[in-house]
Amino acid sequence: MNAALVQSFTAPPIYTTFDAPIAKEGEQLITVKAAALHQIVKSLANGTHYGSNGELPFIPGVDGVGLLADGSRVYFGGARFPYGTMCEQTVIRGQMIVPLPDGLPSELAAAIANPAMSSWVALSARAKFVAGESVLILGATGTSGQLAVQIAKRRGARHIAAVGRNPEALAKLSSLGADTVISLDQSHEALTATFRNLIKDHGIDIVLDYIWGSPAETLIGAIAQKGLTNSDGRVRYINIGSTAGPTISIAAATLRSSGLELLGSGFGSASLDQILKAVAEFFNECAQSPFEFSLKTAPLSEVNALWNEKDQATRLVFLP
Repeated sequence: MNAALVQSFTAPPIYTTFDAPIAKEGEQLITVKAAALHQIVKSLANGTHYGSNGELPFIPGVDGVGLLADGSRVYFGGARFPYGTMCEQTVIRGQMIVPLPDGLPSELAAAIANPAMSSWVALSARAKFVAGESVLILGATGTSGQLAVQIAKRRGARHIAAVGRNPEALAKLSSLGADTVISLDQSHEALTATFRNLIKDHGIDIVLDYIWGSPAETLIGAIAQKGLTNSDGRVRYINIGSTAGPTISIAAATLRSSGLELLGSGFGSASLDQILKAVAEFFNECAQSPFEFSLKTAPLSEVNALWNEKDQATRLVFLP
């Protein structure tokens, strides 16, 4: 069968042929209709993601939309290594299968599930969000961040602060539901002051952080308050990604002087049941009332040429 194949952690996948999978007992064959190029897919393909096992070669892709043997259309993940989802046919073990509502296009479901899952799971399973809480989204200009703004608004956030660097995307965020828009293109001192004014005026109950690194250090520093009489409420800080850097430095006093709670959201911190529940809830919501979301499709044969495209606001979907 035709497939994308990762042969090196330092080069994009190639388009080639690969032995078709044979299902073992308890497994299901899926004919793949669409598979998206998410950040996690790139990180696994270059060996930097914590889920990488360091083995080569393998077919990239963590999820997709396909047809089961009975013809039913499903969103799925959990392909058995070395199979992924960027191929004509794959094999899955486990129960990561969600039926798709009628009217939800396959390419849209493949593109939107992963970025939507990042904020839906973080809000529901990790932050235990309730309507009326304020949410700050750090890294709101990418695909996942823009969707997170819409999801927080749809779920009843009292105040949404969207933080990012891309000026064109920032200008769009107010129309997507952001109440406050903050640019990262300012000095550390100015950004700290901006964050502290936001906290003073509107509060922050939950942070959804897609970028980590220096911006996270600045925000966490702003959350910390000096003075023995200060008493802050809980701030559930949920890390989802690390595109701005894999590590940060936190002073011990920051945790002692604030209501900051550091959590992560992803495979390993959220259970499979929580993830599947989130995906199903989102699909139903999306089918009833679509979200604004940008995607483009391409034949899987173009995987090598398109792998390193830089447009973070548009999700690329390969069609085997």
